Amino acid sequence: MKMTEAGPPTIIITRAEPGAAQTAARLTAMGVSHILSPALELAGRDEILPDLSRYAGLIFTSANGVRFFAEASADRGLPAWCVGPATASEAVREAFTPVHQSSGDAHDLAHFIAHHWHAHTPKTLLHIANAASRGVVKEALESEGFKIDFVPLYEARPAESLAPDAAVALEADQASIVLIHSSKGAEAFLGLAKAFDLSKTSFVTISEQAARPLQAVKTGGVTAASHPDEDHLLEALEKVLANH
Repeated sequence: MKMTEAGPPTIIITRAEPGAAQTAARLTAMGVSHILSPALELAGRDEILPDLSRYAGLIFTSANGVRFFAEASADRGLPAWCVGPATASEAVREAFTPVHQSSGDAHDLAHFIAHHWHAHTPKTLLHIANAASRGVVKEALESEGFKIDFVPLYEARPAESLAPDAAVALEADQASIVLIHSSKGAEAFLGLAKAFDLSKTSFVTISEQAARPLQAVKTGGVTAASHPDEDHLLEALEKVLANH
């Protein structure tokens, strides 16, 4: 890793908890110092789960969806269809079985489900996600003849402020790199950081979609992961760090 005379850049993690702590642990293992400043806070919603016997499976498009479902229900009898490795790992940890894992975004998950569905199994699924879910999975699968119900068990709310250390880093005349895990997280971070000049701040995002809100501001550069998961996000970060 190259370092400038001013030292390595400050890494700011904006992911909501408990994911932020998981990212922080991986950065620590990499020997990379960091600041935790979640831009979003997760909160449960007053939603009631429907009768699960009506469904042939559950769809999870985030590990948080798994966590909030696990808090709301002890039922683990339905197959879990998960968007990627982090979500699938959480489903395994919560004792779901079987757990099916795609390796991409919501579009990839819908394609994966449609092409791995047993012909004689009813095409009825329950999607658990946050209230801001764009409905990509529902729309794509319904075009394949599935019936998808959606229950938003939680929502992501903007944090009240940046962490003090993060504010100091952004205000100082030093290089900073902000990690972005979602487009909603990017929007929330920009709202919290509107008083700061971000023209020297670099961003590493988990996907091109997550990077879109950043097009509205002048930054020190935006690098999107080549694949929308944590491994590729940290791989992209390593490449950015190597150029500092």
